[in-house]
Amino acid sequence: MIKHLTYKQIDHKKWDECINKAFNGRVYALSWYLDEIAYGWEALVEEDYTSVMPLPGGKKAGINYLFQPFFTQQLGLFSIGLLTPEQINNFLEAIPSKYRYGELNLNSHNNPSDDHRYKLTYNSNHELDLIKPYPSIQHSFSENTRRNIKKSHNQGIIIAKNSGPEELVALFSANRGALLNHITDAHYSRLIALMHKAIYNNTGFISACYQHNNLLCGAFFLNFRNRLVFLFSAISEEGKKNGAMFFLLDETIRQFAEKPVILDFEGSNEPNLARFYKSFGANEVKYPRIVFNRLPYPLQITVNVAKKLRQIISF
Repeated sequence: MIKHLTYKQIDHKKWDECINKAFNGRVYALSWYLDEIAYGWEALVEEDYTSVMPLPGGKKAGINYLFQPFFTQQLGLFSIGLLTPEQINNFLEAIPSKYRYGELNLNSHNNPSDDHRYKLTYNSNHELDLIKPYPSIQHSFSENTRRNIKKSHNQGIIIAKNSGPEELVALFSANRGALLNHITDAHYSRLIALMHKAIYNNTGFISACYQHNNLLCGAFFLNFRNRLVFLFSAISEEGKKNGAMFFLLDETIRQFAEKPVILDFEGSNEPNLARFYKSFGANEVKYPRIVFNRLPYPLQITVNVAKKLRQIISF
């Protein structure tokens, strides 16, 4: 039996036990992680937390809706036992009717059957298995990637692990963030808090590249259940010229080579990013996305409704 639980009804200890034991457990679904990016989240729970599905929701203009929170690429159904399309569909059907609109990413182990009650599409992720020795992994790098790594090694770049979330976010804000007008200080504050919480819980770390004490680039990784997630990164113009991000990822791959770890690049549908990830030998992995619209007819046909509801989630 699938039960709908409000935030206060959720047993966080049992919830996290399920995510830790689930064959498809992801860091995004841990209770502390959800608390940081979707506080007040609700859930669908089967039996005694053998299968669970988080429901990150919000309310705007009197409308309850579900959304994909920032920095949670994949949620959906997590289970200690194997999943069938029927079980996944049962969970989707159990989403309370109070949610009139929803956009949710499921995870790559969720394979719902197509249903007229929601729109089903698939997004792209890229993953690199690091179990092989480094030379074998390096053999799959593109010629351009190997050339950039070689160039970066001649620039006097060093890796440091002592950079803080504030420093990484400041680098992003001063570079790519300057071109993204929709990102606010509140978004940056939430991201910094998330990184601090992950570091505190021993599930996150920052790796950064410096040249003559000048920060060129940095990345924040989540490390959970033998999955290393490339969650967030920032790079300066000088870093781009010096191939610093190639250097950083190459050193990360060296560090974790010959371990049962998947480097999860967290994307992307964007062709240039996908090409960058594939240049390290990463394989494309699809995951489903569902959209449902239970809004009254006049709102259903308003093109901007989804866009307005989506504004509260961040970059």
